[in-house]
Amino acid sequence: MYASYSEILLAVCILILPFLYESSHVFRYHLKFMLYYTIVMINSVILIPVFAFKAKNVRNLLTASAFCHHISTLLGLRWVLRGREHLEKDQACIIVSNHQSSIDILGMFDVWPVMDKCTVVAKKELFYAWPFGLAAWLCGLIFIPRMNSDKARVLMNDAAEEIKKDKIKLWVFPEGTRRNTGQIHPFKKGAFHIAISSKLPILPVVFSQYYFLDKQNKRFDHGKVIVTALPPIPTENLSHDDLDELMERTRNAMSTTFHEVNKEMKESLVRPFSSQ
Repeated sequence: MYASYSEILLAVCILILPFLYESSHVFRYHLKFMLYYTIVMINSVILIPVFAFKAKNVRNLLTASAFCHHISTLLGLRWVLRGREHLEKDQACIIVSNHQSSIDILGMFDVWPVMDKCTVVAKKELFYAWPFGLAAWLCGLIFIPRMNSDKARVLMNDAAEEIKKDKIKLWVFPEGTRRNTGQIHPFKKGAFHIAISSKLPILPVVFSQYYFLDKQNKRFDHGKVIVTALPPIPTENLSHDDLDELMERTRNAMSTTFHEVNKEMKESLVRPFSSQ
């Protein structure tokens, strides 16, 4: 019995894929992102009926975390959390974090069980990326229009009242745009307006640089990321006159940690080779 053309083609593909994966960083880059997005979409389809029973409940994100955290292992990523004690406190706060790539969400999935009740501010365009957008909405994500700052502020103010009442953490990327450049870029004011108005503490979270990821050169290797939660910054005695100072204080603390941890990471990468 002879093999069909399609069976032969499938066998050749199966044999050649490992070779391409190991030999071509461009192929590996595209394959990893394809796997990442495909698994997230499949999980979204599976979980939408589950989330629908408790629509807009932020604890749905714990279920999403349980389904999705294995993606990091598949992609060769390891997340190391520091400052765990700050994230596991049962209190409402505004988490501000640097934003480097769409894989940031994988690091968040890894620490969600520590945070427990936490939701995220996301750009409205993500809602239309179904089925992921629908699943995210059912998890209680807050979608805001980036081009309408007044409407975005109203939505965030409404959200702040809810998170304060229910002791929910609100995760915001104040840089706005994703940038993996080795710097923490200037912040937008929205998260800090909300923190001061609601008298909620700012909790800075810093992801170390993704040295293993290079969009321009299409490189996505195995890697480790250190996620550092810094001590919360209180806002009880602040007014909106203190907003710029609060932003600068937060960004300086995050930038210092970012560069210190990146230096540590680079030294740990060099050390094994220099000792040979």
